[in-house]
Amino acid sequence: MIETSGVIEREQGNGFYMVTLDTPKGHQCLCRAAGKLTKFRIKLLAGDKVTVEISPYDLTRGRITYRERNMGAPRSGGGHRPGGRGRR
Repeated sequence: MIETSGVIEREQGNGFYMVTLDTPKGHQCLCRAAGKLTKFRIKLLAGDKVTVEISPYDLTRGRITYRERNMGAPRSGGGHRPGGRGRR
């Protein structure tokens, strides 16, 4: 597998994303989120920097394996349930 980084350009629908890769410069591929990303419900949005695995046999398709954290964004307030106090 070829592992490279890139930026999500847009969501294509049905779980696919168009990703512009850093190397080779400007190459675009159609990617799907890996199983762990869907299992833990990690949200992928346009503009997110991601790590992509590409098969050497088909360079137009890949799998998103990691989304880098956005350090500039403020964290949400704790993990409490909406609508009142926490667990009783």
